[in-house]
Amino acid sequence: MPGYKKPCKYCNELVESDGGVCPYCGKIDPADEFRCPKCRHPVKKEYKACPGCGFELKVVCPLCGKEGFFCDYCVHCGKRLTVRCANKKCGFEQPPLGDKCIKCGKNIKGENI
Repeated sequence: MPGYKKPCKYCNELVESDGGVCPYCGKIDPADEFRCPKCRHPVKKEYKACPGCGFELKVVCPLCGKEGFFCDYCVHCGKRLTVRCANKKCGFEQPPLGDKCIKCGKNIKGENI
């Protein structure tokens, strides 16, 4: 709906409901619900596991090393929760879901971006 605004889920400023980036805090998907990083089912910060696939919604941030809710950004340091594939031909950016790249299958090697 044109002109309809929602509060950004990160900074609470009003943003376009279909906006991809919050113009105030610069974070992605500001008006969308939190989603499971594995199956994209809607989740809430209070959930311990995804109701869609059962994925555990706790993660250790690859940058600050603290455990928190698994969403797009670390709840402690505010950085994106992503790692990049170490394969130079791939370089795919993904959530820290395991030791292997979900695109090419090569080792992630814990390299952060």
